[in-house]
Amino acid sequence: MEATPNESLGAADTVIEITIASHFRFVEIVGVVADQLTQMAGFEAESADWVGLAVRESIVNAIKHGNQLDASKPVRVRFQLTDEQLIVVVRDCGNGFDFNHLADPCAPENLLNPNGRGIFYMRTFMDNVEFLLQGQGGLEVRMVKHRPTNQNHRSC
Repeated sequence: MEATPNESLGAADTVIEITIASHFRFVEIVGVVADQLTQMAGFEAESADWVGLAVRESIVNAIKHGNQLDASKPVRVRFQLTDEQLIVVVRDCGNGFDFNHLADPCAPENLLNPNGRGIFYMRTFMDNVEFLLQGQGGLEVRMVKHRPTNQNHRSC
């Protein structure tokens, strides 16, 4: 089924779950799914690119920081496209981190540091980002982006 940006996709119509090994070669596979869903959801190209970047950054963080590049530890990703929003949940098997005390990538001393920008991007480009430590281990990142409203509809 092909969906156009103006076509309504029901809340239960689109759920995609992917499990990958903790290896960077799989980041783009998940990114392509994000790209396709943003297109189906009717996001403008620039907004879709930023969502894709946030998703890719969350996968990289799960692989590198969460699972410590251990290919035997999975990264689980769940996409849910509803009538109102795109929800992306990324879960690793790591020990988590203190997400309330991160270095500010915009601080003068960090401007040239290439690390530490992933969470900043997620928080900047998504409408809501939550970090949830899992009782049985692992960290779950839940990101939400609200779908655009139909701008072509005019009232009389």
